[in-house]
Amino acid sequence: MSYWSNSEPDIKTMLKAIGVRDFEELIRNIPKDLRFNGEYELPDGLSELEARELLESLANKNKTLVPFAGAGAYDHYVPAIVDEIASRPEFYTSYTPYQPEVSQGNLQVMYEFQSLICAITGMDVTNASMYEAGSALAEAILMSIGHTRNNKVLMPSTLNPRYKSVVKTYLNNIDVQVVEIPVNNFILDYNFAARELDDSTACVVVQSPNYFGFVEDVAKLDALREGKKALLIHLYDPISLGVLKPPADFHADIAIAEGQALGNHLNFGGPYVGLFSAKQELVRKMPGRIAGETKDVDGRRGYVMTLQTREQHIRREKATSNICTNSGLLTVRAAIYLSALGKNGFRQVSNLCLQKAHYLAEQLSKISDIKLASDAPFFKEFTVELPIPANEVIKAFAEEGILAGVSLEKENLPNHLLIAVTEKRSLRELDRYVELMKSVVS
Repeated sequence: MSYWSNSEPDIKTMLKAIGVRDFEELIRNIPKDLRFNGEYELPDGLSELEARELLESLANKNKTLVPFAGAGAYDHYVPAIVDEIASRPEFYTSYTPYQPEVSQGNLQVMYEFQSLICAITGMDVTNASMYEAGSALAEAILMSIGHTRNNKVLMPSTLNPRYKSVVKTYLNNIDVQVVEIPVNNFILDYNFAARELDDSTACVVVQSPNYFGFVEDVAKLDALREGKKALLIHLYDPISLGVLKPPADFHADIAIAEGQALGNHLNFGGPYVGLFSAKQELVRKMPGRIAGETKDVDGRRGYVMTLQTREQHIRREKATSNICTNSGLLTVRAAIYLSALGKNGFRQVSNLCLQKAHYLAEQLSKISDIKLASDAPFFKEFTVELPIPANEVIKAFAEEGILAGVSLEKENLPNHLLIAVTEKRSLRELDRYVELMKSVVS
């Protein structure tokens, strides 16, 4: 579609409709020191070859670092088959897949994605995905409030702070009491949770492994709910389910996760994909959409959009969410990834993360004045306490081509470093990390 700029008469007509004399009056509330007052310094036009050479020269200034940082985004290996199949135009360029008349191919991959996530979590139903983990958690909390008719939410201090921020935005104008469960040795204070979990509680949220990398005692938290209406929302790491118990084993009512690790590259921070599963009795209140398998009039297998609970598809007062799409392409990648790995491959990836993370933690613990922040079990991510500020370590490692981890300075823990180890990290990289740490902290 061609773009036509507004003419002077058009601009005058719009300004008059708004009720201002001119454009200057329209922006009078913007301080003059914040306005652009100069001229754009645009370079001369370049040929295609010259433009490519310029862009390559700029790209070559980037520094590639071996990542040991996680905190919700992880450098897992993506098999070549994922990029190959997901790049097919039927998937790669298709329109947002939420209409009931969406193609059988898209519906089938949605159904297979849902089935795969149910298989690894043990949950009854999974939707066709959410935007990312933060909004998935917020939707889960809203769903629990609507289901229980309670308005008290127990939120862990060990939750990823980025997810907390999203939840805070979602709940900003809702009558909800959010009680934060404090940290005790880098895991939840279960005694505090026991005191606060009462008949007015809508849900209790737990992230395991938590933001600091340590595994929470979800079974203990589940036991605290006995005789109460509160739902259990379990935020899990999908890769960890190759070695850790799935959410269903803890009687989770809702299980959510960030699905970036399942066949999706880091993508400079996004887009990502939120995984959302629940028990069967909650299916009618789930946000988003669910694809199902059926048979046509001739008995042939087919796929349909089974459930959509947004206001465009059901009576507005019955709508549970205004989520109008899903991260379709990223769910395709997750389905391909899980199918390509199979059960044994999935367990192997999970086990490699576990073994390599524990190897690095053990070697670092041998260095004087470095220790694990907690004696709680961990999976692929852990926090260490350093004798110097973590930012100094990160800066020194970056000069050697390594991203050392995530500083917990914003959590008021300036000497603590959050380290993630995936299956991609080699023994050579792990040993080099240890040697660098020795030189930096000595």
